[in-house]
Amino acid sequence: QRKNPFSNDERMASKPLHTHRGDSTYGRPPEGSQTEQRGKDAHSHVGKEVEELCSIIRRTGEVGEDGQVRVTFGQLFETYVTISNKVVGILLRARKHGLVHFEGEMLWQGKDDGVVITLL
Repeated sequence: QRKNPFSNDERMASKPLHTHRGDSTYGRPPEGSQTEQRGKDAHSHVGKEVEELCSIIRRTGEVGEDGQVRVTFGQLFETYVTISNKVVGILLRARKHGLVHFEGEMLWQGKDDGVVITLL
């Protein structure tokens, strides 16, 4: 609509055309928008799921000699799948935040059931 010569919408003309890398608003939704709020809500929801995952590992895992709690992926999957079908994605997010450790890039049901997940 910005380039439409027949448009009388002044709101469109006042917005910047593009942001560039390095700008503080680059890649972010406008402040106060519904998109920004949905992103904040999603971030909060995933954070709660990561907390739930860690508590399940703490409850179902076994404490090693070093004091760290460990559980196999197969055992965790069987326990956590009843709560959420996104267990692998939540595990990856928890690893990104330094809460858990496991070998490999991705875990697959059946193939990686013996992989040990350590709660950090």
